[in-house]
Amino acid sequence: MLTQAEADALIDMRKRFVSPRSISMPPGIDETHELIGEDKREHFLLDLWRGTMRLSKYKMQTRGRIIVVLVRLDINGAPHTNPDGQILDDTHLHIYKESFDDKWAYPIDPEEFHDVENAGAAFKDFCRFCNIENIPPYQEVLF
Repeated sequence: MLTQAEADALIDMRKRFVSPRSISMPPGIDETHELIGEDKREHFLLDLWRGTMRLSKYKMQTRGRIIVVLVRLDINGAPHTNPDGQILDDTHLHIYKESFDDKWAYPIDPEEFHDVENAGAAFKDFCRFCNIENIPPYQEVLF
């Protein structure tokens, strides 16, 4: 468990892909990319997942300290209920909150995420939101 200050520092830290290569999100993808923090001591993981039956359903998340979900973007998944009972629709953003881990979600800010229905645009916006630099090119997958 992290304090809120620790989590905020990890989220705010500039990160880079260890092995940048083209990114795509074909149906059924479930892969992890290694990231490194600007201080070279902190390592992060970027997870990408996309459904096979419902192709519009996907998620992206960053993890710190191997297991701590810092930020997760859920697109066209199940509605989410926050610990206070607030219900969010099927597209929302989880941000680490002390004592709740990633169980708290927020509506998508259209100023931060311009087109969440487009996986490539959402990927780039997610990387910017998580302070990931050297964003590799995104290759659209044709079905």
